[in-house]
Amino acid sequence: MSTVAAVMALGLGGMETFNMQHGFVEAVIRGFRSGFLQDDTYHHLSQCETLEDIKLNLQETDYGQMLSNDANITPPIIESKALQKLVTEFFFLRAQSVEPLSTFLDYITYEYMIENVMLLLRGTLSGRNVNELMSQCHPLGMFKESTMRNIPSFEASPRGYAELYETVLVDTPVGVYFQRYLDQTSARVTAASEVRNVLEEIQIEILKNSLMKLYLEDFYDFCSAMGGETAEIMCALLRARADRNAINITLNSFGTPLNDPLMRETHRKTLYPSIGNLYPEGTDLLIKVDDDSKLVQAMNYYPVYRSIFDRFTNSSPEEFSIDDEFYKQEVKLFELAFESQMHFGVFYAYVKLKEQEIRNLVWISECILQRRKDQVGNFIPIFSRTEASRKH
Repeated sequence: MSTVAAVMALGLGGMETFNMQHGFVEAVIRGFRSGFLQDDTYHHLSQCETLEDIKLNLQETDYGQMLSNDANITPPIIESKALQKLVTEFFFLRAQSVEPLSTFLDYITYEYMIENVMLLLRGTLSGRNVNELMSQCHPLGMFKESTMRNIPSFEASPRGYAELYETVLVDTPVGVYFQRYLDQTSARVTAASEVRNVLEEIQIEILKNSLMKLYLEDFYDFCSAMGGETAEIMCALLRARADRNAINITLNSFGTPLNDPLMRETHRKTLYPSIGNLYPEGTDLLIKVDDDSKLVQAMNYYPVYRSIFDRFTNSSPEEFSIDDEFYKQEVKLFELAFESQMHFGVFYAYVKLKEQEIRNLVWISECILQRRKDQVGNFIPIFSRTEASRKH
């Protein structure tokens, strides 16, 4: 039985049964919401002079004694400890969940698994130290340590290539996306020794975008099959994410072979997700875009993105970041997910909002460390009670 069919068979649970099946974990995640840093905390953090001051201020928040055992505080340490706290909370929720919520939470981790596998594949091709690679892997996307350690160490032989295929493309939870990609890329790839040729001949980022496209489409189908509030909220969030991917793929292709007319039709086109507010008319426009001005023209047809690209046109790279604008837009969508009851979107929204909070902490810490207090306010507040703070 397919994953989507299994979800439909299990049922999400209507209002009369949702609390019986998922009420506890939903109550916990809504309780976690109160742990987000508030406007006054951000104000105090922005006034800090040293990272030790950051540590002291965080002791009064939900982060508590997170840094109490660290004598020398650095932004990477703050990021690592905050991320580990998120991971602990996430896997607590996963341990308390039942189907189909448990599978939904697994889907959240697949994105990070793809990122980790791609990082390890880069190591396979460049010969980087496996311990260094593993230290950079996202903790929400970890799988068997033996698998992770073996990926960068295959021999340059048919047997080594066969092991790479079996370990990476079959034995990981996201192996199905690799298999689909390879099937789509080359119907002639039948021997494991040919797989490495495919991996070596394409750019890693193209492979990553292809896998993310397949993942987003699969997650979208899973959420859509659940129906109700979960389908409505999650499909909207995933459509926005698909749009961001499509726009970033287009932007990042400028100045690369992917921007050549033939490559736009044969390769770049295949990277765009077949979901999203831009699909299919908007992605058809993106295929023809070959510079910034044409991208701005294409986005003028979509009010939700028009204001972003108006600012993009009238600002210098030092003053404006497309990524930050998308983060701001997504934060608003994730906050809105908490306004509805009895759906799974809050779990996805919580993880993404916590990631933004961690980015905020790292940004503030870096500004303090580099004595750039004039830039310290350029963070994105979460559940802010003052509209003025949205200007950041």
